[in-house]
Amino acid sequence: MSYQVDFKNVDTVGLTSSPVATAFAGLRANEARYFWNKYKVVFTTEPAAERPDLVARVATILKERDLVLPYRPLEVADLTVDGVRWTYVFYENSLAINILYTLAAGGKRAVGFKLTDGMEVPA
Repeated sequence: MSYQVDFKNVDTVGLTSSPVATAFAGLRANEARYFWNKYKVVFTTEPAAERPDLVARVATILKERDLVLPYRPLEVADLTVDGVRWTYVFYENSLAINILYTLAAGGKRAVGFKLTDGMEVPA
């Protein structure tokens, strides 16, 4: 079931197994605020188990950079806004990874890692 992230009333829905769930929910809400303020788009997440294709896509891109994460994915988000596709995976250890790329040829590509306040720093 999808969840529309409310950045005004931060909720831990879908993130409760994280060791720092409240802070992690704040990080996710900040992403929602960014998309609303910049694009007027609602940031919606889904349980990772319902979208294994997105988890696999992010894992494949990370593996190309010799990164294999042992963390359990909790939630994912996938948005296409202004010709840019954004894919997010929120992991149980409170790590958030986003991958973006411009759909037009020759556009930008990026992988972002966000650590939640209070989480254990990944090896």
